[in-house]
Amino acid sequence: MEGLVRTHRMIASPMVIDGIVHRRCPPFGRHGVIETISNKKRVVVCDTQPLTAEGVRSSLATCADLEFVRAVFGLTEAKDVIRELIPDIILLDKSFGSPGILQWLFETRGFASSAAIVIWGGSITEPEALRFLQAGVKGILRKTVDADGLIACCRAVSSGANWMEEALFRETTRDRYARTELTTREQQVLELVEQGLKNREIARDLGIRPGTVKIHLKHIFEKTGVRGRYGLAINAGVRVPGKEPEIPALL
Repeated sequence: MEGLVRTHRMIASPMVIDGIVHRRCPPFGRHGVIETISNKKRVVVCDTQPLTAEGVRSSLATCADLEFVRAVFGLTEAKDVIRELIPDIILLDKSFGSPGILQWLFETRGFASSAAIVIWGGSITEPEALRFLQAGVKGILRKTVDADGLIACCRAVSSGANWMEEALFRETTRDRYARTELTTREQQVLELVEQGLKNREIARDLGIRPGTVKIHLKHIFEKTGVRGRYGLAINAGVRVPGKEPEIPALL
């Protein structure tokens, strides 16, 4: 139960006061006890910089639906906090390193599966982003994001959507090109790449040679300006904020 502050195991009918649910517990002796259940999504920040965590706290302070509950400064400490607080959202600093983060994601899969994890950092490559997303991360965000972007990301991932800050891979954003610039065969190849198929699989499905697939991909890259297969896959897997895409398989 989200945001529950337990003061007694037995609870009675709820009361709603100013949009917050309150429940009166059976009395201990002469005094009744009130416990509050907040509808806010609980946010934990795991970062290498305390000042950054304070910035998140300040950004969320006025949100009616988001609540900053704890800042931790190490991956091991983050495990303990997840077990204790059961947060809805975890902001995880990419500065801990991709290998360490991926291992952490694997180790916490059993008890952190209900939390939406957002990786944020100053620089994240396309391969790193795909590995994070396929490991269960819900969002990728730059630390230079403004408060509105941070809040929008938290709201999106807590509702089950995937989030990629538009500017993070601006050079691979789908809006940079129109599919009408591609031939029919190039569009077919592009769609199969976006589904995660490899060149041999694309060739088999289209009845052409793998070498011909490579030629079509070369033309697609030239026409779209997208940097390689990872860029095409990211365009398919992560949309402009607000939409709910599917994540393609690793290429």
